[in-house]
Amino acid sequence: MPGQDWIDRAGELFEAAMFGGDTSALDRSDDALDAIEAPLSLARGKVLHVRFLNDREENDQELVLFERAAELYQRLGDASGEADALFWVGCWHQVVKGDGATGRPYFERSYALAKSVDDRMTMSYATRHLGFADKDAGRFDLARERLTESVTLRRETGFRPGEAAGLVALAYLSAETGDRSAALDHLDEAESVAEGCGAQTVLEWIAQARTLVRP
Repeated sequence: MPGQDWIDRAGELFEAAMFGGDTSALDRSDDALDAIEAPLSLARGKVLHVRFLNDREENDQELVLFERAAELYQRLGDASGEADALFWVGCWHQVVKGDGATGRPYFERSYALAKSVDDRMTMSYATRHLGFADKDAGRFDLARERLTESVTLRRETGFRPGEAAGLVALAYLSAETGDRSAALDHLDEAESVAEGCGAQTVLEWIAQARTLVRP
């Protein structure tokens, strides 16, 4: 149900409870309001995350919003929404706080939930960041497996900017493990994909990566 429809529904339930004496409408209005608040909390949290990436200034409200979204989606029985929110909780720990170990269980739960409903987009995010955690822990083979899975999932869903970003991650991993040739191949492919979909930010990442991969 679109957001405005949920708002209208909540208004109708309020009137039913307030003026019609239908006390059961109160419980039903909670579901309607949760369905409004959950995506709004998640969206606000994502905006704060991008702001952090731009200015590197932490805002603890980001975590509060993601945790609230996860709670609401769980209450609504929305596995896909909960998986998305849990991923972002993990991302806050890993990216904002630099604590991949704390983030890892959230990524694992996110991946499992997303897989249960075939939400390949969220799966691609969760396995990507599990790959980062594995790389940081020195588990390079497992990291490559996870990062490759993320690229494959994004390719299957047509998420071209994400596919390009995933190839950049594989390039960095290849460079870190001493395979400069594979790193450059990944960057060439990433550049082709990013140019094709107009992913300017990813093109900037590729340019930066090339300066690090070259001898």
